[in-house]
Amino acid sequence: MRLLVAGDDEVDAGKTTFTAGLVERTGVRGFKPRAGNGYWYDHDDYRRAVETGRLYGTDAKRLAAVSPGDVRPESINPVHRLWLPTPGRGKGLLGREGRAFLVDRVTDDDGTGHVVNGTVELPASAREGLPLADAATVESLPELNELMARRHAPALEALAARIDRRGAAVVESYADIARPLSEFVPDAVAVVGPRRCRIYDGRRYARACDVTGNSPHEGQLEERVADVVDLLEPVADLTLPALSGEERADSAAVADEYGTAYEELLAAV
Repeated sequence: MRLLVAGDDEVDAGKTTFTAGLVERTGVRGFKPRAGNGYWYDHDDYRRAVETGRLYGTDAKRLAAVSPGDVRPESINPVHRLWLPTPGRGKGLLGREGRAFLVDRVTDDDGTGHVVNGTVELPASAREGLPLADAATVESLPELNELMARRHAPALEALAARIDRRGAAVVESYADIARPLSEFVPDAVAVVGPRRCRIYDGRRYARACDVTGNSPHEGQLEERVADVVDLLEPVADLTLPALSGEERADSAAVADEYGTAYEELLAAV
């Protein structure tokens, strides 16, 4: 049973809340292949990680905590990107208005490495807290794309192979990207957004990902959720109940409140 959770909004779609509850409900390990957070907007989370010489976000941390067994965030999240707001400086190396990537953390079977954006100045806490002595530095988009092909892609492929061997997994995408692993074919898909959850057959969803037009995102071409679901009819279209902050933080409470949506998702497998 391989389940995919994607979001219909780039920010605050509710993917991780939904995914954490689903992991709680099924007892299956959760994965967040790609993730990112901000030096400014997520500063507390950033500091907690960097002070231990690591780089990960709250999404991977939460999925690792709710998954069965002793799971480190990096083991379920091989690629993490740290962002910095850059107001008034135009488009950065990745063409994103008002923000620039600072550091990528890439983890594979051989360990963890980092990629640094050489066009911006790293905060002192990142320079001092992260093991960047052997980090690769990029100063152009072609350089980054070439390096992502050599380092990021193999790390993601290795994770995809691990998921395939496990047979059972809950995979959360990032932003509004339709799937975080290019060859991943889920059994069923939940596309979530504020108050809404749409369920799709996994194989049809994967085929729609293959045929839809790709769009540039963070240095590579990927399918966006809106383009993919435009080609499909959902198996089910449900309204999600609003949750308090306390309920959202409690995966067992989420599993209870979103129970109907989870039942529909599992029925689509």
